Amino acid sequence: MIWQLDLAILTLVIVTAIAAISVKDLLGCAILFGAYSFLMCLLWAIMAAVDVAFTEASVGAGVSTVFFVAAVFRTTRRTRD
Repeated sequence: MIWQLDLAILTLVIVTAIAAISVKDLLGCAILFGAYSFLMCLLWAIMAAVDVAFTEASVGAGVSTVFFVAAVFRTTRRTRD
């Protein structure tokens, strides 16, 4: 395994997690959670846990992100920020 690649992806995972927590826009948060799930999928694949990577890609980055984005589009804002 290439440890520099592991470290780069782990750094991106941490950055996207912090960004998803700190962003105020709900759509941006949903997209960042999808990116987080995709990066976790890459980490699982690099660690040779292909079954976990496939589950993370299909459920985490796929279905959950679609549900989050659909929920954001079905809600309305109460106040104008």
